[in-house]
Amino acid sequence: MIFTAFFKTLGQTGDPRFRKVLFLGLGLTIALLIAACVGFYLLVQWLVGPETALPLLGEVTWLDDILSVGSVFLVLLLSVFLMIPVASAFTSMFLDEVAQAVEDKHYPALPAAAKVPFWDAVKDTVNFLGLLIAANILALFLYVMFPPAALFIFWGLNGFLLGREYFTLAAARRVGTAEAKKLRRRHSTTIWAAGTLMAVPLSVPLVNLVIPILGAATFTHIYHALARR
Repeated sequence: MIFTAFFKTLGQTGDPRFRKVLFLGLGLTIALLIAACVGFYLLVQWLVGPETALPLLGEVTWLDDILSVGSVFLVLLLSVFLMIPVASAFTSMFLDEVAQAVEDKHYPALPAAAKVPFWDAVKDTVNFLGLLIAANILALFLYVMFPPAALFIFWGLNGFLLGREYFTLAAARRVGTAEAKKLRRRHSTTIWAAGTLMAVPLSVPLVNLVIPILGAATFTHIYHALARR
């Protein structure tokens, strides 16, 4: 069932709505990165000021420039590690459109699904991003303690989180959040296995940017397969 759902998703990757969601997520991520660079630069300029007194050197006018440029490079360095979870979180705001594209093509007889309110999507996105980052930061300790198993820990942890998020999104559109959580608990092993399939490509640069879209589409198929049971 999992592989059937995944291959159906791969067959629909050319859908214009899939590309639209991908570009929206990437665009918002890049805009956030630019805003963060500008914000840090202006903050350092404001905190340090044009002139600073240093021991032995006295008044200097170049410290604010060095710190401002350094802050921009720091943000760029952090973005290397944070771009994927941030892009995934932004993309998650628009995954309802991906699920709808899947249902339009493969389940056209279904009645219209409930629309997720925009601010509810924003709240879910922030919660998911926070959970994703916090869990992976805590996992760093496990990576250090068990280096040979680090990759498997990464896949298992993120597979659990991705499966949890994307199945709930797909199911809640049809049966509401409370029932979606019940279904998720009832089929937790299947959902975790499918989430791990999504997590494996997270280790591949650039490919990992499309995982939210593939995940949402795959779990839409999985939800309908489980619902038929």
